[in-house]
Amino acid sequence: MGRRVAVVGVGMTENKSHWDCSMPALYRLAVTRALADCGLTHRDIQAISFGHSPEYFEGINHPEKWLAEACGGYLKPVFRIHTGGTVGGSTAIGGYYLVASGMFDVVLAVSGNKLNETASAQIGLGTVYDPIMGRQFNTGAPSAVALQSLRYMSKYGYDEDYGIRAAVQNRQNAMNNPYAQLKIPGYNFEMAKSTPMLCYPLRLADMCPTSDAACAMIFVAEDRVKKITDRPAWVKGTAAVSAGVYYADRDWAVPIELRKAAEIAYKQAGIKDPLKELDVIELYNAFSWQELVWYEGIKLCDWGEGGRLFDKGITAMTGSLPSNPSGGVLCANSIGAAAMFRKAEAALQVMGKAGARQVQGAKLSLGHGWGGAIQFHTIMIFGSEK
Repeated sequence: MGRRVAVVGVGMTENKSHWDCSMPALYRLAVTRALADCGLTHRDIQAISFGHSPEYFEGINHPEKWLAEACGGYLKPVFRIHTGGTVGGSTAIGGYYLVASGMFDVVLAVSGNKLNETASAQIGLGTVYDPIMGRQFNTGAPSAVALQSLRYMSKYGYDEDYGIRAAVQNRQNAMNNPYAQLKIPGYNFEMAKSTPMLCYPLRLADMCPTSDAACAMIFVAEDRVKKITDRPAWVKGTAAVSAGVYYADRDWAVPIELRKAAEIAYKQAGIKDPLKELDVIELYNAFSWQELVWYEGIKLCDWGEGGRLFDKGITAMTGSLPSNPSGGVLCANSIGAAAMFRKAEAALQVMGKAGARQVQGAKLSLGHGWGGAIQFHTIMIFGSEK
């Protein structure tokens, strides 16, 4: 993995409709907060790992040429990263490797989106894939994930209430997150169950909102960490794994790509039993059923056991391995920043800086992201110690 690298600063914007600022201002806000978090300035940054979702979502080609200066990129190397919905995760991994490789000592990673000012992202997702082979995406991500959810339900015998329960758990967690978009006091099962059915088995409650947001992380080489902070988040493992979209006999309920990514990251971090060794996880759960599927993908349990793991309360805030203390993507989804939010939230946990959503004593965390046709996954593992 090259040199040891740590996250020393994190900056987030609130997830909402940001009619109050432009895209450059949104990115600038995240970067400014990340710098302030660790006491650095723009002059300390040697390079930028820059992320943004598909240009179609906002109608802006090569957004890095518009936004780099707002991020402090004047006369500095700016590396554009783009991997669809998991771009935030890939951008964070890119920032890590720019330091781990020895190219730079201090790198800023930043990614975001303003989805509320342009055509729906789902129009793009509904037209980008082959009309025959990719017909699962005819109405965008909801139709594809509905098929994934139905496959999971039928394969393992779960009823539709499991998705609702997962959504409720995340929405309740979001009440402690000042950056979450959906914060509904008193949210419960009955409220979620009463929401309209949009794409069976997905109700409105099972789906994420559309958000504007940006997120920034600062990666630093080991020999500089002590001068900056005494509470870093050390990068223990990273992985990015993708498979084909149309391969034969693909089982949407069995994310083999995520399983492979988890195995790679765990090997780097020296993790043998993730259910026992991890202290907190942040999953990219844009839809409620994915919470259960991803449990299995990251090897917390065997295939088909995600719902039963949920039944035991292990992933509740009071459980032994809390999942999404932030409320996850179910409560805030800017696409461009969402996967980086997962990594940033995981880093904040081991830094002990997650505020009201802090898991006490967290020393080892995992942040996840997915994108594309639900076949591309990123993982980063953080530790409070080297």
